[in-house]
Amino acid sequence: MKLRTVALPAAVVLVLGTSTAAATPTWSPLPQEVKPFLPAGTTNPAIADGVALGRQVATYTASGLGPAAANPAAPADSPERYVDFPGGTLPPGVTLTEAQALSVLKRIKANLAAAGLGLADVVSMRAYLEKPPGAEAADFTGWNRAYRQFFANTDLATGQAVPVPLGTAPPAPPMEVNPARPARVTIEIANLPVAGWLVEVEVVAAYKH
Repeated sequence: MKLRTVALPAAVVLVLGTSTAAATPTWSPLPQEVKPFLPAGTTNPAIADGVALGRQVATYTASGLGPAAANPAAPADSPERYVDFPGGTLPPGVTLTEAQALSVLKRIKANLAAAGLGLADVVSMRAYLEKPPGAEAADFTGWNRAYRQFFANTDLATGQAVPVPLGTAPPAPPMEVNPARPARVTIEIANLPVAGWLVEVEVVAAYKH
């Protein structure tokens, strides 16, 4: 069998050379650095474009957490069962997803504390939402309101807390002042693992010292 040598056109060689050069990183984090990349032109972004971790940064990955069954008066397996307000009564405009998300984020705070971490140490987050009964889609608006109560609620220019709404109430000081803006994805799924859950969240946090 004869082997035939084929010469590549010069243009192809140039393209390959350019691609190889572009793949070489021009920046990397310091060994113990945690650097979020934030959207330009805004002083209060909700999330980071991404977060870079140095090679010596230890991390903690929390399992997915859902809301606590804090309303025993509600039927078992119902979304109302997982509402963490006195008597299960929601404040004006607060949705079931928003109420459950607040419970989840409180549980995440406790989970992190047990590992020697805080909400400000969170560098990435995945949120899974199930649509409420009778709804056409998951309640992303309610989730985002709850998220802002615990994350991304300071002005980057001044460092001051930014008021956030709870339901339809006028914006007020957040429940937890926290400058952290993790990399985040929010996904609507068909079913969460516990009947009645509308929200489940997992986080990764970094030990910065």
